[in-house]
Amino acid sequence: MAKPKTMLVYRHAGVTRATHWINVLALTLLLMSGLNIFGAHPALYWGQKATFAHPWLSITAETHGNSTIGVTQIGGAKFDTTGVLGYSGKPGARQPVAFPAWATVPSYRDLADSRHWHFFFAWLFVLNGLVYWLVGLAGGHIVRDLVPTRADIRPTNLWHEVVTHAKLKFPKGEEARRYNVLQKGAYLGVALVLLPLMVATGLTMSPGFNAAAPWLLDLLGGRQSARTLHFLAAWAIVAFVLLHLFMVVASGTWNNIRSMITGRYAIVPDGDAR
Repeated sequence: MAKPKTMLVYRHAGVTRATHWINVLALTLLLMSGLNIFGAHPALYWGQKATFAHPWLSITAETHGNSTIGVTQIGGAKFDTTGVLGYSGKPGARQPVAFPAWATVPSYRDLADSRHWHFFFAWLFVLNGLVYWLVGLAGGHIVRDLVPTRADIRPTNLWHEVVTHAKLKFPKGEEARRYNVLQKGAYLGVALVLLPLMVATGLTMSPGFNAAAPWLLDLLGGRQSARTLHFLAAWAIVAFVLLHLFMVVASGTWNNIRSMITGRYAIVPDGDAR
């Protein structure tokens, strides 16, 4: 049987590609600098004030006799995370830090420097997002490509997409030109829920912003609750990115990367696909 012929279609506009790669850079540096900031006080609480004796999550180092271990506490459960969290580094040269040096920016513990990194890339991320949304709305990309249609949200179609994705079967032919309903839902969920939550909770941790908009502090349940939500939203975005990368590899690594570099995506025409 002859190998099916493929054709290149234009899938991603230049602005989409540029803002995507800027987001990759910004989110990576935001996460790494955020880990360094969190390491200055690696514990989380709910409410307005920190109840230091009762964090719901903490990452610490504990010394027992002549040995030191890393301990991560979640609720009432404790886990030995030596070498990864709490007490990390090469054996014989480990240090009591929340996260290993390779995962933070800067690699050394410095709250002031890590805040400089974090704030710079936070503004870059926000401005980049505004460019994407303004251009996407003006050009019709947001409505045309990301907003689910009535056909998308039919129960039979939703179930079909869930089943085919669970089996790692991906669209062919003309269907591959468009985002499916699961992609649309995931992208909009991140863009309209997680990312705004990250920005809002980040601003709420600023005393200056609290003075200008005290209602947001009340809405989020207090400064410590905002810090916890910021942390949880960040890891929810990390989970989305990991799932996104898995799907990129599963559905065709080079084809997906090429489409986000050149805009061109290879599909098998319907006739050849059959």
